[in-house]
Amino acid sequence: MTQPRMTHAYVALGANLGEPLPTLRRAVAGLRELGEVEGVSRLYCTAPVGGPPGQPDYLNAVAALKTALNPLALLDGLQALEAQAGRTRTVRWEARTLDLDLILYGQAVLAWERLTVPHPLAWERAFVLAPLADLAPELRHPVSGETVLAALQRTGIPDSMTVKSAAWDR
Repeated sequence: MTQPRMTHAYVALGANLGEPLPTLRRAVAGLRELGEVEGVSRLYCTAPVGGPPGQPDYLNAVAALKTALNPLALLDGLQALEAQAGRTRTVRWEARTLDLDLILYGQAVLAWERLTVPHPLAWERAFVLAPLADLAPELRHPVSGETVLAALQRTGIPDSMTVKSAAWDR
């Protein structure tokens, strides 16, 4: 019997409504239903980027996942986890109970109606790059070839962004 082809994927996790920490913990547990969670970054507290004013800060992390799911099946699984957490989609970049973004899917470069990989803004956002650098600082963008660490150095870490790694343990 042939083993399914496994792909390394990276998923950004964020939450700023309800109880973000327990929500992110449940999301990581849910990712285990979609593949093998190979690692989870430290937890970061970050100010919202874009969207309506007055949002609370986000808790952000990145998970490394080895999965047999194809990209759209993985996206469906991520969106199902968001729905289980009460995620609604009414205003772009609004506050949310859970946000799961597929950042990378192996070295795939995809531009489909429902999914763009690599995530088009990931290499510009410190709240994605810093946790991704915890897991894979030398990982290269499939198109530009820029490493995660180089992108993080280019974008910089905002003063408002803090590490909350101990919170994962509580």
